[in-house]
Amino acid sequence: MSKKRPHSIIGKRTPLIDGRAKSAGDTIYTDDIKLPGCLVGKILRSPLPHALILELDPSKAMALPGVHAVVTGRESNVKFGVLPISRDETAMAVEKVRYIGDCVAAVAADDEEIALQALQEISVVYEELPASLRMEDSLKKTDHPIHAEKSIRGTNIMKEVDQHFGDVPMALEKARWKRTGQFEFVGVTHGFTEPHAVIAYYDPDGRLTVWSATQVPYYLHRALAEVMEMPMHRVRVIKPAVGGAFGGKSDPFPHEMCAALLSRQCRRPVKILFDREEVFLTNHGRHPTKQKVSIGVDSEGKIQAMDVEALIDGGAWSSFGVVTTYYNGVLSIGPYEIPNFKYSGKRVYTNKAPCGAMRAHGAVNTRFAVEVILDEIAHEMGMDPCELRLRNFMPPNTTTINEFRITSNGVRECLEKVMEASRWKERHGKLPYGEGMGLGCGFYISGSALPIHRSKMPQSTVHLKIDVDGGVTIHTGASEIGQGSDTMVAQVVAEVLGLGLGWMRVYAVDSDLSPIDLGSYSSRVTFMNGNAALQAAEKIREELVGAASRLTGKPLKGFVCQDESVVFAPDPEVSVPYLDAVREAIAGSGALIAKGSYLGPPPMGGKFKGAAAGLSPAYSFNAYIAHLNVDPDTGIVKVTKVWAAHDCGKALNPIAVEGQIEGSIHMGLGQVLQESMDYHRGIILNPNLLDYRPLSSKQMPEVEVFIVESDDPEGPFGAKEAGEGPLLPILPAVANAIYDAVGVRCNSLPITPDKVHSAIERMWKRDPSKVRALSAS
Repeated sequence: MSKKRPHSIIGKRTPLIDGRAKSAGDTIYTDDIKLPGCLVGKILRSPLPHALILELDPSKAMALPGVHAVVTGRESNVKFGVLPISRDETAMAVEKVRYIGDCVAAVAADDEEIALQALQEISVVYEELPASLRMEDSLKKTDHPIHAEKSIRGTNIMKEVDQHFGDVPMALEKARWKRTGQFEFVGVTHGFTEPHAVIAYYDPDGRLTVWSATQVPYYLHRALAEVMEMPMHRVRVIKPAVGGAFGGKSDPFPHEMCAALLSRQCRRPVKILFDREEVFLTNHGRHPTKQKVSIGVDSEGKIQAMDVEALIDGGAWSSFGVVTTYYNGVLSIGPYEIPNFKYSGKRVYTNKAPCGAMRAHGAVNTRFAVEVILDEIAHEMGMDPCELRLRNFMPPNTTTINEFRITSNGVRECLEKVMEASRWKERHGKLPYGEGMGLGCGFYISGSALPIHRSKMPQSTVHLKIDVDGGVTIHTGASEIGQGSDTMVAQVVAEVLGLGLGWMRVYAVDSDLSPIDLGSYSSRVTFMNGNAALQAAEKIREELVGAASRLTGKPLKGFVCQDESVVFAPDPEVSVPYLDAVREAIAGSGALIAKGSYLGPPPMGGKFKGAAAGLSPAYSFNAYIAHLNVDPDTGIVKVTKVWAAHDCGKALNPIAVEGQIEGSIHMGLGQVLQESMDYHRGIILNPNLLDYRPLSSKQMPEVEVFIVESDDPEGPFGAKEAGEGPLLPILPAVANAIYDAVGVRCNSLPITPDKVHSAIERMWKRDPSKVRALSAS
């Protein structure tokens, strides 16, 4: 058997190709773009959570000197949304408002001061309607549903999912050990650095160009064409650099439509830049959720059944809500073998800021619940929590009870690595009172197997061009949002062609120049865009090999591209410099041009309703152990170290993978310990980063990362996702470590000091001997 040629770029620690420009402050973000004659756009927002609009008069605003355009819901009542099956958004409110912050009107003026003054001159008369602010209230029938046309049985239920595989009630009844837990999660938001920003220009030729900080240029392109009632070829979308997103920029948004409508009215460029409060009002963060989870295991510790119930607060819009409702159930199955599974989920509308996709969309809250319940069962059985997991991990190349196809799977190696590094067996359950260690595992999708818009169109396409200078121009529609996708696609192409990254130039994203990619969400880019780039590069390589064969007279078979040459492997002395091969290849025909695409994985999944939700060409796996200290007098939790192992198939760039894991841990620690979107009567009380309190750099623990490479058979060079799945294990690892430290469980997130202190006090009152025993240990 011949050995594989070692990689020259893939798997090497490679600085991101845009890193220098970002570090030097040279990167161009949307707000950095200055167009001649550009106006300032501002949005008038609803002060009420639910109300009819009886009168809306913008005439005084339009009469102000320096105001060039005013638009309202009358300009467009076309509904849009990221999912074609649940469109319920409009550019601005039509007939009624649905939450505090809903867009009512928009103005374009010479400067911000005039624009803000114009907003005050818009006269609006409302008739307040009963507001549904609690999830439980939205389950009840109402005379004033938030979306009447979407109402299920006269309620504010937006989506219901019921799935049952096997016989869960019977399996739970027969289980030797079973636990049921109730869990509550508040809403959290993304906390990205760059606020939402958009520029729209409806030019003299009647063509619309939009620059936007977005994760999904293609979906935005479609939505703009529909809302503006223009053919897609008359709309151009350009994505400048994006300063963070984490799912928060993965919808087409009303403010993007507002900017386009304003520009069409005044025929000048219009920029809308949000302040931080507007970012919070737009939200689309993680859903507040209430869950009930039951798990039963047999006397040997093998899981027999899982039953999950979820009530999900979606806020005012659908967004990704249909997918969210399914994911809260189906993504709880891995990484374990579960022979009987039941899920009942409801997502409801409420008169609050809309929720949507956030890193590890739909999987975080249920994963927390499942991992905590497993920890409880292990302690009740007197079994090591790691041992319980090891007995239940699904193997590679298997199919789950709900017909997910599992290919590569390194979860067992993940857990073994962190156990060894943390000295788990020596330390867990044996540390002094107030010091503890906890475990969490997880799995996540590498993109959705099926696209949102069902068609025969590829999910991702890459175009390559090489001309006489030899530079490789890569056109891709994949959105670089800080995760390193531009570097990834350059690495893949460079590896195949045997070139350094200096030969690569990546252009992404401009809808006039770039082929379609569905966007940066669901951890799809490395797997799907990487495969498209690989295919395109292999076609170029064939051209170069053919040129080298002609120049040397050697047979095609045996040539490889390496070290900026095309080398005849049986006789390495025979080689053609890369540029000579290029010039021979383009002689008489012009530039080398190739395209590669990723259509999707082989047919998979079941035939039942919702079978497509959670299907993926590959899944990542992970296991974390956290060490922390708890001050029993104050309830303050300090996480000191995390051992994190993640199976990403193949680390195309270990620096990028490590960065994603560390960033995921930072985000997860914020949710589990302190972050919360707080409401009072529909008003967000903490719409700024000071009061919202994301985790600070000083609170970040030491992280020891272990990259596990299971070499996925379908991923580019064996790679699969590493951008979202790494968030999942840290939340339950912390909660389980708190139990190990002080013997209390907190099933309501965030686990703030007051909750920990109160739990310790309750334990003192209920069983002081247990606390004394823990303290003595």
